Amino acid sequence: MDEARDWVPDWSQAPAGWDWLAQDEDGRWFWYRTEPAPGFGGGIWRANSRNQQYAGQGRPNAQWLDSLQCRPT
Repeated sequence: MDEARDWVPDWSQAPAGWDWLAQDEDGRWFWYRTEPAPGFGGGIWRANSRNQQYAGQGRPNAQWLDSLQCRPT
């Protein structure tokens, strides 16, 4: 298993009320307070900057569009 590639932030570290998680193509993970949308230029997820918080760095991910997660219940 390639730990750096497979690393995903742990939901126990998510701020309260930040119910979305997604990875950009460059490998950066972000928590979102509101559901993000793919950026127009591709490779990134976007939400108002006040609704986006850095969660950690993984490896670049060509499948970034498949990374969006909602907080588990």
